[in-house]
Amino acid sequence: MQEYENVYQELKSRDLIKQIAFEEDFKKLVSNEKISVYLGIDPTADSIHIGHFVPLMLMSYFQKHGHRPIILMGGGTALIGDPSGKTDMRKMLTVEDIQNNVEKIKAQISKFVSFEGDNAAIIVNNADWILSLNYMDFIRTYGIHFNVNHMLQAECFKQRMERGLTFFELNYMLMQSYDYLKLYENYNCKLEIGGDDQWSNMIAGVELIRKLHKEDGFCLTCPLLLKADGKKMGKTEKGALWLDPEKTTPYEFYQYWRNIGDTEVNQVLRMLTYLPMDKVTELSSLEGEQINEAKKVLAFEITKLIHGEDEAIKVQETAESLFGNKDNIENMPQAQIEFADEEMLVIDMLVNAKITASKSEAKTLISQGGISIDDEKLTEPFSKISKNDFSKGYVIVKKGKKVFVKVIIK
Repeated sequence: MQEYENVYQELKSRDLIKQIAFEEDFKKLVSNEKISVYLGIDPTADSIHIGHFVPLMLMSYFQKHGHRPIILMGGGTALIGDPSGKTDMRKMLTVEDIQNNVEKIKAQISKFVSFEGDNAAIIVNNADWILSLNYMDFIRTYGIHFNVNHMLQAECFKQRMERGLTFFELNYMLMQSYDYLKLYENYNCKLEIGGDDQWSNMIAGVELIRKLHKEDGFCLTCPLLLKADGKKMGKTEKGALWLDPEKTTPYEFYQYWRNIGDTEVNQVLRMLTYLPMDKVTELSSLEGEQINEAKKVLAFEITKLIHGEDEAIKVQETAESLFGNKDNIENMPQAQIEFADEEMLVIDMLVNAKITASKSEAKTLISQGGISIDDEKLTEPFSKISKNDFSKGYVIVKKGKKVFVKVIIK
C-alpha cells in the first residue's frame, strides 16, 4: 500500500481537492505542523445524508495524518431557522430538538473520525457565540470588512439574484466567516473544509482572519459527488440517501451504490472508500459485464463503513440471493399496508406501500410489465389483490429488475 508523506499528498492522489486557498503555503503547513480542521454541519435533522459523506471522508484523512477534526454544529442557525433556497423557511427547532439531533449525528460522524486519542475530534456549537451577539457591535466590528459589490460576484449569490436574494442569505457569508474566526481564536483552527458549493463563504472567512490577525488561515473544498448527467448524487425515489438505517435501510443503501452508472465507478471508489489507489484503478478499468464486480465491491465497502461489516455481508447476501432467484428474504426492505376490505387494487397497494409515488406511475409500470407479485408479472392496470394472497404472511413485489419489497399486512 502506498505511503504518503502528508495529508495533502493523499488527498491529491484521490482527487479529493477541488479548490484550495494559498496552496503552496498550505502544503508547507501540513508537512511541518499538526493543525485543527473544521467542517460545519447544520443539525436541522436527526441524521446526515450523502451530501456530508465526502467532506467527512476528507476529515478522516486529516485525522489519520495527525490533525484534529472539529465538527461545528450550526445550533445557532438551526434555532432561528434558515432559508431553504426555495419559498419556505426551515422548521424552527427547540434547544431540545437540536441537542437530540447533535447526539444522533455524532454517532454517525464517529464512523469517520474518532472522539478519542491525542487528536480526538471535538464537536462545537456555534450557538455558543451567535446567540449572544449584539447586532450593532457585530456589524460595526466585522461588517466593515465585507464589500457588498465583491460579495455579489460570488457564485452562490449570482445564482439567486434572479429569484431574489434575501437579507438573511446575504448575511450568511458574514456569519460563516465569523464562525471560522471564532474557531481560529478559540481553538487555533487554521483550515475550513467543505463542499465546493461553499467556496465563496469559506474564502471570505479566510480573508477575515488574515485582515484581523495578519496570520494565515486556509480553506479547502472537495468535489461534489455527481452523476454522469451532472446532477448531484444521493437522491432516491424516497428522497435523500440518509446514513440513518431507519430512514434509508442498509439494503436500500447497498442497492443505491450497486446500481450507479458505469462511468461513476471511479469517482465513487476514490472518494467514498479507503481502497488503495492501485485497487481503485484496477476495479474502475473493468469493462462490460465485469464492471458489475467493481460495483459490488464499492457497494460492500461503503455499506461496511456506514452500517458495519456484519450488516454489509447480510445485505450483499440478500441481494445476491434475490438476483439469483433464491428464497432469501430476511433482509429485504419491508412495507406495511392496511386492508379496509377483503381485496384492494394493486395500484392502491403500490402507492400505500410507497413502492410507487402515484397511481399513474403504478398503472404505467403494470401496463409495461414492470410489476411482479410473487414472481407473477402483472399486465392489467386494474388488477386486484386479496387478503388470501398473503397466506404466508407477505407477498414479494418486484418493481423493474432491481427493486424488491416484502409487503405485509398491518
